[in-house]
Amino acid sequence: MLTKRIIPCLDVKDGQTVKGVNFLNIKEVGDAVELGAQYARDGADELVFLDITATNEKRKTLSSLVTRIAQHINIPFTVGGGISSVEDVSVLLNCGADKISINTAAVKNPTLISDLANLFGSQCVVLAVDTKFDNGEWWVYLNGGRVPTTIRTIDWVKEAVDRGAGEILLTSMNNDGTKDGFALDITRTVSEMVNVPVIASGGAGIMDHFVDVFNEGKADAALAASIFHYKEIDIMDLKRHLKSKGIDIRL
Repeated sequence: MLTKRIIPCLDVKDGQTVKGVNFLNIKEVGDAVELGAQYARDGADELVFLDITATNEKRKTLSSLVTRIAQHINIPFTVGGGISSVEDVSVLLNCGADKISINTAAVKNPTLISDLANLFGSQCVVLAVDTKFDNGEWWVYLNGGRVPTTIRTIDWVKEAVDRGAGEILLTSMNNDGTKDGFALDITRTVSEMVNVPVIASGGAGIMDHFVDVFNEGKADAALAASIFHYKEIDIMDLKRHLKSKGIDIRL
């Protein structure tokens, strides 16, 4: 059995790490390079960097910032935001990213998933899904949660994995930033439906939320931002807590 992973997330806007609630009310919380280096020292299993306004502002991810972060960490590094081509991915991998995360561009051009998987390997391709529960169903949203679609989340995840996505980063917009816990139902549904790792994102507030998402949500990894940024939870304390609950985690 693979060990579960704890993944801090750097949501970056204009070069600064930021955080909001339900994808709104964005506030700056610190320098991305310093935070990334700190999380690597603190025992994070991986790091995710998302340039959250790149797609909406129609520009590319900040490659120079990716390079600087990569130079300061020694853990797997996933980068997303504004990625829409093979060339974009080549640049980011050369900058030090280990994996790339695609979202809006993949929905608009699903063949991008298979193109990237064929060129770089499925293990490099993370499909990020921003999902929102509305009228009894979980729906896919684009452009950093700004644009709704009529695509059901479970349909899109299945198609993406069939096309070669090697990992799913599933963010519940309903839970994001609330600190009320992860969306266990959709996380469990997706985890049980696909044969690739699922990263749960959105809603972490206390240590037992991670216990719940691993046990009840069947997630392979859990991602969080503000609780780590504001030092509300220490990563190693969290890992020791998970270990005490019988969850297989790397200390």
